[in-house]
Amino acid sequence: MAILADDFLLSLPKEEWYGPCGHDMLYQFKGFWFTPHILEGVLQFLKNFKPLPTDVILASFPKTGTTWLKSLVFAIINRASKHSLICTNPHDLIPTLELQVYSSNPTAAHTLTSCDANTRIFATHVPYQLLAETAIHSSQCRIVYVTRNPKDTLISLWHYMGTSKGSLKKPWKIEEAVDKFCDGVLPDGPYYDHVLRFRKEGLERPQKVFFVSYEDLKDDTKEQVKKLAEFLGRPFEKEEEAEEIANICDFRAMKQHEVNKSSDSPEWLEFPYSSYFRQGEVGDHKNYLDSEMIQRIDDMTKDKFYGAGFMYGM
Repeated sequence: MAILADDFLLSLPKEEWYGPCGHDMLYQFKGFWFTPHILEGVLQFLKNFKPLPTDVILASFPKTGTTWLKSLVFAIINRASKHSLICTNPHDLIPTLELQVYSSNPTAAHTLTSCDANTRIFATHVPYQLLAETAIHSSQCRIVYVTRNPKDTLISLWHYMGTSKGSLKKPWKIEEAVDKFCDGVLPDGPYYDHVLRFRKEGLERPQKVFFVSYEDLKDDTKEQVKKLAEFLGRPFEKEEEAEEIANICDFRAMKQHEVNKSSDSPEWLEFPYSSYFRQGEVGDHKNYLDSEMIQRIDDMTKDKFYGAGFMYGM
């Protein structure tokens, strides 16, 4: 894949960003922010991806439950192979389109990602505002979107960035992270715009887009697994099947697998496998954000989410 032309990047708005190399740059493309490496994959993905009607696309804003969603959907669709999750990280079972499939170093053998020969499963953090310009919008493929409380999303991202090599040179201050989050200047951000458009699609086309919150998944995993299976056209014949998958994909259980405790990094991103399994708790932001930070984000949530009729995130 060709590297992005310098004149193209120079034509885009840019902002400093705390990345794997310390302080990197983000570039704004059609209202959303990307690193040059990710933007390259995004452009190739949007240009070349041809979805099949049987495809399943897992969509999310970064650090909102992507790893867990991948494990749940993989287990639902590939029931005979669900125990692959014991020895393989979910991100290696379900590739991210702009990172592993369409990138400068595409991961091999991802033309068909599901053990089920009739279903391909992919993931993406690309906002629907961009996806709407592609064949995905008109395709019959199914989309599953997970969202998470904005404050917990921020804290998960802050911790995640702290596992990068660049964090050893200059730690990312929580105050800076809050500023970037509220300004919307973070990979695939703004967060609120990302979430609201997928919610809109889920409301208008529920047969096409399944919209679920991380908190609902935590509150009753088995019930959400059953709903997901129905949406994906793979309903369970027995109640115990949904419970088994909920148990196999339990965050605490998956965190104990050696592959998910590994300090090794995948070839497609400079973060260790262990960085995808920290705590996974609801309300963890209370341990890191002070009252002023919480109020600042809550005010944005009221304006963005509540203002759009989405009573969520407080």
